[in-house]
Amino acid sequence: METLYDIKQKSEELISRFNSIAKKKDVEKLKTETAELEIQTSANNFWSDQEKAQKVMQRLGDIKNEIERVKKLEESTAGLSELITEEIETDPDLKSLVVDELNNLETQINSIELTTFLSGKFDESDALLTIKAGQGGTEAMDWTEILLRMYLRYVNSVGWKVSIVDEVRGQEAGYQTVQLKIEGRFAYGYLKHEKGTHRMVRNSPFNSQGLRQTSFAGVEVIPVVNEEIDIEIRDEDIDFSAVRSGGAGGQNVNKVATKVRIVHKPSGITVTCSIHRTQPKNRDEAMKILKAQLYLLEEEKRDAEMKAVKGVRVAASWGNQIRNYVFQPYKLVKDLRTDVETSNIDSVMDGNLQEFIDAEIRLL
Repeated sequence: METLYDIKQKSEELISRFNSIAKKKDVEKLKTETAELEIQTSANNFWSDQEKAQKVMQRLGDIKNEIERVKKLEESTAGLSELITEEIETDPDLKSLVVDELNNLETQINSIELTTFLSGKFDESDALLTIKAGQGGTEAMDWTEILLRMYLRYVNSVGWKVSIVDEVRGQEAGYQTVQLKIEGRFAYGYLKHEKGTHRMVRNSPFNSQGLRQTSFAGVEVIPVVNEEIDIEIRDEDIDFSAVRSGGAGGQNVNKVATKVRIVHKPSGITVTCSIHRTQPKNRDEAMKILKAQLYLLEEEKRDAEMKAVKGVRVAASWGNQIRNYVFQPYKLVKDLRTDVETSNIDSVMDGNLQEFIDAEIRLL
């Protein structure tokens, strides 16, 4: 049971954390940017470039929301002193009300504080998340579909927009590979640490004995980069082709070859895209994805060179198992980097990933 002293201590801690967050957020700077963006939106030709205009409006909305969040937290923390009085010790209902208010405030502060850890170049960007079946055959392809459902539910829970860029279905079940475009502020920053190998252990539904089987799926996450990224892609380095959508067939398969495939010959990177209904739009989208992959490839090379100089051995990314999901003989999800774990595997598979994501971000 919390004492008055405990409540005062927690209140002071939350106020201190908020003050630190407010300093990092720099509301005055955000207000200046808001004014500059609003000037852009008032220009007569603002909507002549629809894509650019939408990005400006999205950024303007994000900044206004950020300012509003900070303002509301400022008001809440300022009102704490009025709530915390000596009456708490003799009024259980008042104490309960104050404790609930502090817990609610702590949740809000935890949420906004997390974004202060996301200061990377592309952390505020949209993200491309790809899931690929690894070892395990049909079982691994089914595991890929289970992970797809998990990420879709997480993305929907935080209010981001998501669409399937490309998919290759398995012959019997699930997917060989599936790629999502996730649009929302900090989408890449939140999801970038999901990159790695995800391991599942369960009794297989694909054999009559129901034997226990281990399956793997690899997750890749890259940011959706803007046109200002300095990456040169020469026409002669590109092989472009239009292809029909793969899979089991049926009404959802394109009757017209609008899906595109781009192969970057120097790097060997292949990108496919079928998110749009026309070839030109899918080609533009595929080029953006290729650009992001090439940029990250250069970043990884630089990081590897720096680590080599420092004498740090870099493990192969596919072998970098990050999380175990055990369905049988017991239930457990455990992140091997942060040691965060839970036995409520059903909740995790329903998209409740925030505890894992928070720990991953705060680890760095």
